[in-house]
Amino acid sequence: MVGKAVVCAAVLLGMTNADLARTIGVSEATVSRIRVGSYRLESGTKPYELSLLLIRLFRGLAAVMGGEEVSIGSWMETANLALRGVPRALVQTVTGLVATVDYVDAARTRV
Repeated sequence: MVGKAVVCAAVLLGMTNADLARTIGVSEATVSRIRVGSYRLESGTKPYELSLLLIRLFRGLAAVMGGEEVSIGSWMETANLALRGVPRALVQTVTGLVATVDYVDAARTRV
């Protein structure tokens, strides 16, 4: 279930298999297996928890931007002064993913 959701979120965030693999800490081959349903992320593992954070990022952006997929993809590709980087690159590290999720969560509370 989480695997399917994280793949969907990654697609809507404009992420490649390589991007998603780096973000959740698995190989590109594993991402391919997640996509086709032949690999299941196990609850309590780091990839599972990072997947939940990426899903949370997507849901937060969808709420802030009204579900506009083009806007969400554009936001991920645009340098963000507050985050000091491009979100798509930032989410490829644990600290960057957490900072980006925190930023979006904060923006969401203001909406």
